[in-house]
Amino acid sequence: MVAGCTTTTGHSNTTPARQPNGRSTIHNGAGTAPFPAAENRLRGTWHWHIRRLGGPNAIQGFADRTSVLAGKSFGLYISTTSASYRVQAFRMGWYHGAQARQVWRSRPIRGHQQARARVRRGTRMVTAPWRRSLTVSTAGWPQGAYLLRLDAAGGTQRYVPITVRSPSTAGKVVLLLGVTTWQAYNLWGGYSLYSGPGGVGDRAYAVSFDRPYLGNGANLFLSFDQPPIALAEHTPGVPLAYETDVDLAEHPGLLRGARAVISLGHDEYYSGAMRHALLRARDAGTNLAFLGANAMYRHIRFASSGFGRDRVQICYKNATIDPKYRHNKAATTQNWRDPPDPRPESVITGVFYECNPVNAAYVVFDPKSWIFAGTHVHRGTSFRGLVGPEYDRVNLAVPFPRPLTVLAHSRLTCDGKRTFSDSAYYTVPSGAGVFASGTMRWVCAMRVPHCLHGVNRAARAFVDRATQNLLRAFAVGPAGRRHPARGNLAVVRLARGHATRGPEVARRADLAGSARGFR
Repeated sequence: MVAGCTTTTGHSNTTPARQPNGRSTIHNGAGTAPFPAAENRLRGTWHWHIRRLGGPNAIQGFADRTSVLAGKSFGLYISTTSASYRVQAFRMGWYHGAQARQVWRSRPIRGHQQARARVRRGTRMVTAPWRRSLTVSTAGWPQGAYLLRLDAAGGTQRYVPITVRSPSTAGKVVLLLGVTTWQAYNLWGGYSLYSGPGGVGDRAYAVSFDRPYLGNGANLFLSFDQPPIALAEHTPGVPLAYETDVDLAEHPGLLRGARAVISLGHDEYYSGAMRHALLRARDAGTNLAFLGANAMYRHIRFASSGFGRDRVQICYKNATIDPKYRHNKAATTQNWRDPPDPRPESVITGVFYECNPVNAAYVVFDPKSWIFAGTHVHRGTSFRGLVGPEYDRVNLAVPFPRPLTVLAHSRLTCDGKRTFSDSAYYTVPSGAGVFASGTMRWVCAMRVPHCLHGVNRAARAFVDRATQNLLRAFAVGPAGRRHPARGNLAVVRLARGHATRGPEVARRADLAGSARGFR
């Protein structure tokens, strides 16, 4: 069944596209291949890119859902200075290198310019008080990550991201899209969680999904999520599922039976429910991989909007100004590692965010690791520019699970201090294996030659192969049963380290390196 859309006046605006294949398996002489193998055999398109952005008001939009199940509908809210526009839906994947397939296209829709942004006093939260432009049905759309491209009649274009999430993650490797981090950095309407018109001191304390994303509409998705999605779909034999971190918060049993969860390139903002979901999954045998750095750093909580639950993301970044401070200190929104209830990310990621910006070489320490199989590296092999702009390290002054293997140990200087970035792998009694790249440029390398910073094709080949090794091993089940971590801290020249931006954490930490007492 081909998906359709309906304008608010009730008229159909659908144009058929090739019939999407929603089957989860294919059958051939070699046996059964998991989803999305059959999907990626279909013809893709190279014409999904934006060719002309135009001015900020030329065309822009947002969806009233971050994700939907296949067959469900969502609303689109679009503002344009053009007389008309079309919408095309592209499923992002591999598709013989094209990396997208068009699954649906609307007929021309009459355009109009909608109201200005609305800023709420106190929290400086920005919303777009717009009327619904059309309703889109996802009937027949395969699960996956999508970009809707808004094509104005005048030639300008913007994206709206949407995820058609998987109904079950059991037996699958889950690709986790970091929508809370996209929204935290979203400066549409003048305010983000980082700044406002007056700078950092004027930042918002809450941000809303009820507004477009600034720029092309999908800058962070294209930088940090799309490259590993393409690589995962290009890795034969790996059954994939697709969820957003908001789904992680809303559905407590979402990860039941999942083989692995892959946190993509920038996954910084976590609610308590999100964090608990990953911890519970790991302790039940689900493998975890953190392909970026600075993961699980900020504590957030959600609130509802007129569009539904969890459309507002709250982060004061300072516990004492958070209204929850007076009566529920565990719910205050500062860095996870900070008081009044320090819970450092290292108890889950294994590594600890330290500093930025930096540009340094990535240096292999344990070339015999199964993760580096087939990469032809040796101890001391280095890849220029692969560490940066943010990095993590193994820090002995904070708690982390053991046994832990340091895979790469890269010398650098940040903020005038000599230190290191580390890639690490640890295992836990449930059998789960956990990998952390320790650098935000791990995913950037997948975009070579567009990564820049001196990151070259050799780095891309190394990162691609190591990531595929992870995906294949994690897809089988608890990786620690076949690939137990072997502690090598005694042979790594690790500085004792200082707990950045959270000295209380260091004082409370079990310096033997266990995660006892933290959650």
